[in-house]
Amino acid sequence: MRVIGLDPGLRRTGWGVIEAGGNRLRHLANGVVTSDPTRPLAERLVQLHEALAAVLAAQGPDEAAVETSLANKNPTSTIKLGMARGIALLTPALIGLPVTEYLPMIVKKAVVGTGHAKKEQVAMMVGRLLPACTINGADAADALAVAICHAHTAASGRRWAEAAGRAGAQEAAAPPRRPVRIGGRT
Repeated sequence: MRVIGLDPGLRRTGWGVIEAGGNRLRHLANGVVTSDPTRPLAERLVQLHEALAAVLAAQGPDEAAVETSLANKNPTSTIKLGMARGIALLTPALIGLPVTEYLPMIVKKAVVGTGHAKKEQVAMMVGRLLPACTINGADAADALAVAICHAHTAASGRRWAEAAGRAGAQEAAAPPRRPVRIGGRT
């Protein structure tokens, strides 16, 4: 499974692509797309969309994972970040990719082991989990962490589904149970 992780931002949106198979992760690519801060907001959003669409076309991921943004102290910044996040969700969805969102604490816990890890700890663990990977900045490291989180979470979900399928098949193959009588009642 090829996963693209996205760390949305209006100025800089990080992206990272990994391939996950079983317990193995392999780095494929990472980078940052930017928008021109001198342009109007609508044009900046178009720039992000077009740049992400080009990355998706070049990388061909099977699934996308996007980090959920939490509110900032500045309401204007929060709204702009929300718009950039909308582009990060919309762009892969437009080409039919399943898109999953993860809270920053979940990403940190999946990669570092604690939900309160610092950015430096996340970047260091990404480097350890993806050796021989040259990370193109903090935003790209965060995006790779989101992709790693999704790969681990998706693998766990598949194992749960397979186990439930086996349990359901065993139950269907079992002979029907007779009601137990307790004190004259069924």
